[in-house]
Amino acid sequence: MEQEIVWKDRKRVWCGLPWTFTKYELSKQKLTIKTGFFTQNQDEVRLYRILDLSLKRSLLQRMFGLGTINCHSVDKTMKNFEIKNIKDSEHVKNKLSDLIEEARRENRVSSREFMSEIDDDEEDEDLDS
Repeated sequence: MEQEIVWKDRKRVWCGLPWTFTKYELSKQKLTIKTGFFTQNQDEVRLYRILDLSLKRSLLQRMFGLGTINCHSVDKTMKNFEIKNIKDSEHVKNKLSDLIEEARRENRVSSREFMSEIDDDEEDEDLDS
């Protein structure tokens, strides 16, 4: 079952041109990041697993209409990741935030469930010390 793509873009170079091999695709349920030319990698994270978003825009990024969204999730393979150098980054961050909340409602997931997972991980680290 193919999901409808809500947003897609490429990572861009410093001047805003899409001359990279990193592609981003966002559906209502997941974010997919495809990288590479010779060896291609595809990572995905379910939206309800993303805990926090922040937007970073350097002076050079602002000059060319770009930005980077920093994401923190409880996904095993994609804990902290960036959606780098994308156009209209503030709009994309807001759209992603709305879709995350919608996915949490649909999957009946609350942030308390994630907090307990994080606390468990921290306790494991404390025991290892």
